[in-house]
Amino acid sequence: MGHHHHHGHSHGHSHGHGHGHSHTSNKKALFISFILIATFMIVEVIGGILTNSLALLSDAGHMLSDAAALGLSFFAIKLGERQVSQEKTYGYKRFEIIAAALNGLTLILISLYIFYEAFQRFFAPPEVQSTGMLVIAITGLVVNIIAAWILMSGDKDNLNVRSAFLHVLGDMLGSVGAIVAALLIMFFGWTLADPIASVIVAVLIIISGFRVTKESFHILMEGAPTQMDMEQVKVALSGIPSVKEVHDLHIWTITSGYPVLSCHLTITDEADHDEILHQSQKILHDDFHIEHSTIQVEKAANGCPSPHGTCN
Repeated sequence: MGHHHHHGHSHGHSHGHGHGHSHTSNKKALFISFILIATFMIVEVIGGILTNSLALLSDAGHMLSDAAALGLSFFAIKLGERQVSQEKTYGYKRFEIIAAALNGLTLILISLYIFYEAFQRFFAPPEVQSTGMLVIAITGLVVNIIAAWILMSGDKDNLNVRSAFLHVLGDMLGSVGAIVAALLIMFFGWTLADPIASVIVAVLIIISGFRVTKESFHILMEGAPTQMDMEQVKVALSGIPSVKEVHDLHIWTITSGYPVLSCHLTITDEADHDEILHQSQKILHDDFHIEHSTIQVEKAANGCPSPHGTCN
């Protein structure tokens, strides 16, 4: 059942710029570090509750953001392998962005909770079992170093792997903060070190949460890709000989690193339609890395297709 459209699948593989080996190693690197960090996050939550350390809990919150990022990246690669279907013409690539938006919002909520807890602790610093806290924090640091090392073996150019790697680095800071706080409590009985360390980590979490949320909302609202200048694209297309004007230009993003463009080009009457189409697609591909474009080419003599007579 439903195999009648299999003939259309072969053309999709021409875009795979050498996915083969790095693709599977990326997937493996992401998956292993995801399991590592997710497992340790649970250990840290339990440890944070037992030792009564907010710094450990906030580091666990940071690890959650990390595990979410790794899981997302892994999931995105898995889902990206699923074929495009007739109902979902872009496959499942969009899911990555929706999940990222949820991830970002969760991070903001977690950090707000940590701020609230830390605020309470500034006025009544509770007892913290610093020895247990120290052991768990150091283990956390080791786990992060291992995860970072595994991700280093992945493909550096892959956006997913790179962002996961940066997450893990940020995580190390959280663990270092918890270690320092544990040492201060141990040697100087300075219990305020715990809420202070957790506030620092919470700030890191809220920043990354805010950034992820902002970026994913921008993509969901069909905003123009951040690294691309619409005006430059317009100028480049207008620069093709015998193109009179460019209008109805839209550039948006399906998922990170997957820009799509559509526009109308008005050309002079004697120009060759196919030649212009070929030139414009070449410019988009070579200069702007847009592989998916839909371009409508119109002869100037046919006038403006829009009912209001506004072709700008």
